[in-house]
Amino acid sequence: MTTPESTGTVAEDRDEDVYDVIVLGAGPVGINAADRAHAEGLSVALLERELVGGECNYWGCVPSKSLLRPVLAVADARRVDGAREAVVGSIDAKAVFGRRDRYVTNWDDRPVAEAVAAMGPRLLRGHARLDGVRRVSLMTSDHRVRLLNARHAVILCTGSTAAVPDLPGVAETKPWTNRKATDSSEVPARLVVVGAGGVGVEMATAWRGLGSAVTLLSRTANLLPRMEPFVGEFVQRGLEDSGVTVRTGVSVTALRRPHGEGPVRVSLDSGDELECDEILFATGRTPNTTDIGVDTVGLRPGAWLEVDDTCLVTDVEGEWLYALGDVNHRAMLTHQGKYQARIAGAAIGARAHLRPVDRTPWSAHVATADEFAVPQAFFTDPEAGSVGLTSAQARQRGHRVRTVDVDMGAAVSGANFYADGYSGRARIVVDEDGEFLLGATLVGPAVAEMLHSATIAVAGRVPISRLWHAVPCFPTISEVWLRLLEAYRDGAAAAS
Repeated sequence: MTTPESTGTVAEDRDEDVYDVIVLGAGPVGINAADRAHAEGLSVALLERELVGGECNYWGCVPSKSLLRPVLAVADARRVDGAREAVVGSIDAKAVFGRRDRYVTNWDDRPVAEAVAAMGPRLLRGHARLDGVRRVSLMTSDHRVRLLNARHAVILCTGSTAAVPDLPGVAETKPWTNRKATDSSEVPARLVVVGAGGVGVEMATAWRGLGSAVTLLSRTANLLPRMEPFVGEFVQRGLEDSGVTVRTGVSVTALRRPHGEGPVRVSLDSGDELECDEILFATGRTPNTTDIGVDTVGLRPGAWLEVDDTCLVTDVEGEWLYALGDVNHRAMLTHQGKYQARIAGAAIGARAHLRPVDRTPWSAHVATADEFAVPQAFFTDPEAGSVGLTSAQARQRGHRVRTVDVDMGAAVSGANFYADGYSGRARIVVDEDGEFLLGATLVGPAVAEMLHSATIAVAGRVPISRLWHAVPCFPTISEVWLRLLEAYRDGAAAAS
């Protein structure tokens, strides 16, 4: 694997240590923030201590989806008469790993670094830390310290790290996190996955498809517990059908792996033990704010950073410090962090050029899109996607709602053309006072590609009366929208 110091170009030491904007972290969020600030006519320094492109590109969304797609493609083929007969043998794990390696460019970040250079911001490599108001120190790979000053803004896009619970035996066990789960090229004979969120269920899907005997342990009764309950039921059934052992309502209490080698013994609070070859913890994230100097401006190291709707840190005076992406904990998703980068870039440009912030193209919509219309998709078998509020969340927030469900296999012709015996479900949560969507949830093969239509409806608060005129093409799975509207209409008629 290429080391961060050996990729790209470390800029030479120069007197030009003042920039309009300094961005800490060159993942997708930081790159987008730097690009948007530069587009506002501001000089930008983009600082990175690891690989340019960040967690998502090398240990997150990109490698995980590269691993998952062959697994899901085979599963889809096996659901179609005439195609399933052509599926023989097992998945070629070596070929899948090779495909992943292409998409992560073999962990060589030069292509991304070159793309950043072409955008205009200046890329500097090293460990960056805040050093007071609008001031950043950068420790380069040759241990030189460079001091940088920002005229207008410093943006923290330092992301998060997988949280590993402090359990007896965890240190010598050397458990996997998302990084090892996505960059490994060896299939463990037996893998235990701890955690039933997105990373847990996706990695259980991927590694089972690659040939590992997988056990998934969930502390909660439902998988994907932040989604509508029926989603977890579908995903659990899909995992079990593929051969994954799913245990809910259990927690790990201790691990044993003498000398860090050989099998792992996993003790559970149920009193029994499991043995595996590797164990993956997918049990949450912690913010990368421990060693970036936030204490020099009065913030607590290791804490999530509170921000307003322009992503300005609220606990620091002077309108200069911004926090985007995972570190602000608003929506820990790459696409949402990139959206925040567009918001912050516009706000920083407005403040720098003395324009009203509330007249930027983003100002009227930030709260809705960043809090109430966040889309998320999980590439399990079946896929799961949602946007907006669940029915329970909507009621908790005081909305008067009606929930409408459709059995996609029974009601949508296009679903059955896609897969014989299609199994899936769709739900919309309708605000009864305004008759617009507060949320939408889908689970079933190929539903992730329909999620953006739901996002438009929720983010735009498109009235039900208008959605009737968005005609879905026959025979596609998207006809589920017509079935949902019909079910809503019929329910209203029955109520009257």
